[in-house]
Amino acid sequence: GWLNTANALGYVCGAVLTLVLLRRIGPARLFAFGVWSTAIALFCTGLNESLVAQSLWRFAAGLLGAMSFATGGALAAGLFFDRPRLNALSIAIYFGVGGGSGVVLAGIFIPTVLELHGPSAWAWGWIAIGVASFAMCPLSLWAARQMRPASGGAPRAAPVPLRRMLGELAGYAGFGLGYIVYLTFIAAWMTAQQATGLQIAAVWTLVGLSICASPFVWRGVFARFDNGVPLALILTNIAIGSSLPVLWPTLTGLLISAVIFGLSVFQAPGAITNFSRRNLPQDSWGAAISLFTIVFAVSQTLGPVGAGLIGDRAGSIGASLLVASGVLLTGAVCAALQRPLTRA
Repeated sequence: GWLNTANALGYVCGAVLTLVLLRRIGPARLFAFGVWSTAIALFCTGLNESLVAQSLWRFAAGLLGAMSFATGGALAAGLFFDRPRLNALSIAIYFGVGGGSGVVLAGIFIPTVLELHGPSAWAWGWIAIGVASFAMCPLSLWAARQMRPASGGAPRAAPVPLRRMLGELAGYAGFGLGYIVYLTFIAAWMTAQQATGLQIAAVWTLVGLSICASPFVWRGVFARFDNGVPLALILTNIAIGSSLPVLWPTLTGLLISAVIFGLSVFQAPGAITNFSRRNLPQDSWGAAISLFTIVFAVSQTLGPVGAGLIGDRAGSIGASLLVASGVLLTGAVCAALQRPLTRA
């Protein structure tokens, strides 16, 4: 529990730090630094089992991961500037394919290693994640260099109109509070329902494959709408996916839940990136995405705590999943009320 908290606190600090640094440093340089340093932090997590070392590296992974995540989204938003459908696809791919591939690999690799070598082999999972991250660093850095402004500096960004973005911000807060409950507790819920290890691995793998496919589901929506509709639709689908294991507690229900949840969950960041890209000047994209990331990081930290308290009071993890679905639907309503800034 503490290690997850340390990681979440690092993510909050990283989002705030990125917002500050973007005033002086361009997103391409911050992205490059964040990618390399995150890979180092992930790899080092598997090298030392002490609580102090684990806390340090989990905090660092959160801090540096937030930096690369937010700035990478701003860079993806700048691709294919005059071709809306390709731009929408690039944003969706950035948030979907990489994360989905990671979920698939983790769903296959980690349960297998733990089953063969026991719980003490958990450190090899972190080392494998670090190695995979290092392997992708050269391609990420090459892409970032292609998008660096010719001046090499960070232009002064226009202020982000917070009050006119409250619907989208509230919706994204609902996303942070709600989605994390499924990811945190679904394995425990399946275990309580006597699901086998193979079934749990199958659900996680299906979630990952669905995440990989999600860019092709949402690119048309991103290209069509410049308001809060994409985020509202995504949150509605995540809510459905989160509630299905409770409302339909069978293997079929779990598998359908995994597909619906996976097809939507990693596209919420894509929705706010698309919103920023279509409603704000380019110089403000990084700051806006960092602001959304701060809101997300804080709400993501609170979500599991609240869900755990609800589950303890109700005596069932299922109650936590249903409450999370309600929070996600509330966020969807807030996002649906968000109008384009040009017409707000």
